[in-house]
Amino acid sequence: MTDSLPGKLLSIFDVEVGTIESLGAMAYGERRVVMINGGRAAGSLSGIIRAGGADWQWLRHDGITELRAHYVLETAEGEAIEIHSEGYRHGPTAVMARLAAGEAVPASDYYFRTAMTFHTAAESWRRLNGVIAIGVAERRSDRVLIRVFEVL
Repeated sequence: MTDSLPGKLLSIFDVEVGTIESLGAMAYGERRVVMINGGRAAGSLSGIIRAGGADWQWLRHDGITELRAHYVLETAEGEAIEIHSEGYRHGPTAVMARLAAGEAVPASDYYFRTAMTFHTAAESWRRLNGVIAIGVAERRSDRVLIRVFEVL
């Protein structure tokens, strides 16, 4: 992952994902959905990522993938935090083809960033309701690793 730090490290997410399901070519590009099967969060914000979320994607005609993920993190204390994440993944054609084939590709070879917001009723995490975070991500064959930085 990259060495640049866009803020204070809040957590590292290890998100287990399903296979990409294509809904076909549409006017804006190829519409895809990837189910979130679970995962873990480690750091000051820690817990499990519940199965059942999804990442709705547009593979645009210019080769950029727009990502819109929506899922729930359950803290170590059992409190729920809703997460919305929107961003982009793109890179050189050959690199993106290697990623699509399931190869391990260094995160420094492509761009994968998301803007993240949170919603929770948990008193101990209520401050997150007004926080924007930046996710610096890396795609693996069956997971996405995300370093989550609170923008200060």
